[in-house]
Amino acid sequence: MNNIMVRVIDCHIAFYNTDAKDWEFLLLKRSDKKIYPGIWQGVTGKIDINELSYQTALRELHEETGLIPKKMWTIDKVNIFYDANTNIMNLIPVFGVQVNTKKINLSDEHSEYKWCNINETIKLLTWEQQKKGVHIFYQMLKENKDRLKIL
Repeated sequence: MNNIMVRVIDCHIAFYNTDAKDWEFLLLKRSDKKIYPGIWQGVTGKIDINELSYQTALRELHEETGLIPKKMWTIDKVNIFYDANTNIMNLIPVFGVQVNTKKINLSDEHSEYKWCNINETIKLLTWEQQKKGVHIFYQMLKENKDRLKIL
């Protein structure tokens, strides 16, 4: 029998570029010393014992970037992946965060960062589930103010 776990989060970070009149998303490149070296991703992290998923997203945002959120939303998508080594089906809550600055204090988990438009973001992300999550977040920011209010 498979086990189902919620043990990690995904968090997409958005900044509104007034010059481009569009949203940019923060991508972090994994350090060569970490699991999945060299891939681009948003903020990710493991949920600590007795920590709620949104608290993990806020903690990881600060630890990995030094950023403070202006607004935060749950994204109406849950990422899923199966880990054959542990026989665990992982459910991953997805969050979106708006920030007021692009200034980053990069942690040693990552070797570099960049702010990207939605097309470059989707192109650089490795995992299909993360591509879908950031696209949904972008649509929420651009088109669906009612959905932002309830999430």
